Order: sequence, then C-alpha cells, then structure tokens
Amino acid sequence: MASGHSTALPPQDALPLELDLARLIVSALSLEVEPASIAPEAPLFGEGLGLDSIDALELALAISKTFGVQLRSDDERNHQIFASLRSLAAHIEKHRTR
Repeated sequence: MASGHSTALPPQDALPLELDLARLIVSALSLEVEPASIAPEAPLFGEGLGLDSIDALELALAISKTFGVQLRSDDERNHQIFASLRSLAAHIEKHRTR
C-alpha cells in the first residue's frame, strides 16, 4: 500500500492555531503521527487520536507553558474542551494571555 503526500498537508479548513496546537500535542505526547494529519474535528480521545487521561494532564501542562492557559482537571467542561483539536484551539484562543 503506497502512502501519499496528503497526510503531510494540513486539512483545508485547519486554522493556524490548530496547526500549532497539533504540533504541540505530537511533541508533548511523543506521538508517532504527523501534526498536519490530525483533522480539526476528529476526536482526541477514544477512536480519534486515542489519548487518555494521563495524556490530558500532560497536554494541559504543555498548553499552560506554551499558551498561558490554565486547564483544570476538575473543570466540568473538559469533555467539551478536549473533544477535538478545533474545540481545544477555540478554548485556548478565548482564554490565552496576550
């Protein structure tokens, strides 16, 4: 099975912050996936990227260091915030320090 270049190209509708965040996720969690291959609307947990609660904690720390946004483990909205790359990027954009 030949692999094409399409996985290395960013999704057409990906926003710059989403691509930055995808790079951070891959780097912080040492994932073996191209950041640009993470679809903005794909789930980060379960059948999507397959992240788990430990990954979420590591990711929250990396987001805090990189974007200045605090993500609390007891936030009842975490399921929504971490639902996809797009929802996480939207949360960061709304709350990040300038």
